[in-house]
Amino acid sequence: MGLRESRGEGRMNDQDDFVAWTQTRLREAETALHNGDPRPRLAIWSTREPVSVFGAWRSEIGQDAVRELFHDLAEAFSDCTSHVYEIVAAEVVGDMAYTVGHERTQTSVNGNPRAYVLRVTQVYRREAGEWKVAHRHADTAPEPSTEP
Repeated sequence: MGLRESRGEGRMNDQDDFVAWTQTRLREAETALHNGDPRPRLAIWSTREPVSVFGAWRSEIGQDAVRELFHDLAEAFSDCTSHVYEIVAAEVVGDMAYTVGHERTQTSVNGNPRAYVLRVTQVYRREAGEWKVAHRHADTAPEPSTEP
C-alpha cells in the first residue's frame, strides 16, 4: 500500500509531516555532514539518553561518543554531490517513529571520490514538538546479484 496507506490522499497528518521532515531537514543534515559540517546532524539528534549508532564504519553508544563520531565523520567527508534517502517504510506512533530505507551517496571520503548505498534504519522521538534521531543502524547494501 505504500507510505500513505489508507490515510486519505489529500489530508496531511502526522505521518505525512514526518516523512516530509525526513526529505527536508533530515536530508539537508545528512548532505551537510557529507560536506564536512556535523552541526546540522547534531541539531536533529536527541540530547536525551539513550542514543546509539550502529554504523557502517563505526558504532557508538551515548551522547559524548555519538557526538565525537559525527565530528570524526565530518572530518572524513567532503564534496558531496548527491545524497538521497529512499524510504521503504515509515511509521509514526505517538511521539516515536522509525524509517527504513536506502541512502545513496556520492561524496569524497578522505579526499577520494566514492559512491555507495547504505541500508538504514532509524528511530526517532518527538522532543519539544520536534523530531530527533535517537538511533541509527546502517550497513553497506549488498551488490545486486548478476546470477539468474
